[in-house]
Amino acid sequence: MFDTFLFDLDGTLLPLDMDEFIGHYLKEVGAYFQDMIDPDLLLSHVWAGTQAMLNNQGDKTNEKAFMDVFGNCIKGDLALFQKRFDSFYDDGFLKIRDCTETSPLIKKAVRVLKEKGYTLAVATNPMFPKKAVLHRIEWADLNPDDFDYITSYEQNHYCKPRLEFYREVLEGLGKLPHQCMMVGNDVEEDMVASRLGIKTYLITDHLINSRNNPIICDYQGTYEDFYSFVCKLPEAGRKPD
Repeated sequence: MFDTFLFDLDGTLLPLDMDEFIGHYLKEVGAYFQDMIDPDLLLSHVWAGTQAMLNNQGDKTNEKAFMDVFGNCIKGDLALFQKRFDSFYDDGFLKIRDCTETSPLIKKAVRVLKEKGYTLAVATNPMFPKKAVLHRIEWADLNPDDFDYITSYEQNHYCKPRLEFYREVLEGLGKLPHQCMMVGNDVEEDMVASRLGIKTYLITDHLINSRNNPIICDYQGTYEDFYSFVCKLPEAGRKPD
């Protein structure tokens, strides 16, 4: 019996349209740096750094993978750009909240799981700094303190859909695959956790299946279905009646 839930963030805990979210993000980050670098050039460098994170083999954090490549792309002092990025996530990034929503049902589901004693983690793709992840958890009207582990680019070394990403999360939690369930809306990035023996629940409200892969999961349903599912679960550590 599993006693731990790993939650995707964007499109799962935090309802949003990913394309709209990324579009707003790129617009805001370009505007925030326009006095330092041409926005189009900046975005090309950001994508290069993003690709470095996706290809990270685990010998460095995702933050370092990004900054190593980004620093080689720019003309100027990387430290100044790092300082501006840090400021952006306390300022310009907050404007992106307008393209996100909240789900009372996912909030209630998290509360029920906490009351039943389940361990909870935010297993978002660690391509943002922790402060950006914490902002998005709060936008979902959730409390970051409810989660025992939260992925971020400062501490993690892999990205979804690599299985090493899930192994790192399990290690951080001190859990084995059979003790966990991954809840997410992306068929490729989230449901791949099943290959390690992690149970999976596909949230269909903001379903992403960009490659039209066969849908293979243990459970699937809407936010309402998931809430009903967790309400029927036994308390953590107890076998169902």
